[in-house]
Amino acid sequence: MHYNGSPFFEVLTMKLGYTIIYVPDVSATLLFFEQAFGLKRRFLHESGTYGELEIGATTLSFAAHELTVNFRGGYVRVDESPQPLGIEIGLVTADVEPAHALALGVGARELSPPTPKPWGQIVSYLRTPEGILVELCTPVSP
Repeated sequence: MHYNGSPFFEVLTMKLGYTIIYVPDVSATLLFFEQAFGLKRRFLHESGTYGELEIGATTLSFAAHELTVNFRGGYVRVDESPQPLGIEIGLVTADVEPAHALALGVGARELSPPTPKPWGQIVSYLRTPEGILVELCTPVSP
């Protein structure tokens, strides 16, 4: 296998296709993200076990726990973890404070209130009712 400048890398071009988070109730999770963050539902399978939100060039997807049969060794369920998992969904907004308040109003739990950072961003952290870690932040100013 060759690397720098080899045909290997011409064939192996990747991009992020989607992110899937396994949750206990896909429909409720989609509804929360619609109400709390204004994201648009792209799709919910008629079985209710898989759904997607529009987030730009890719999708944020949710799948029911029963679809994890490929994980032979098990996994950490986000809804059963007392602490946030070491991964977050970052949502950029021009005004973090009202977005943060809206999310709290529809069931999010506050981990950190909107806080100015030394580099100029306003950042807050929440957990969704399913336990997903969400960062709300203003764009980074150069």
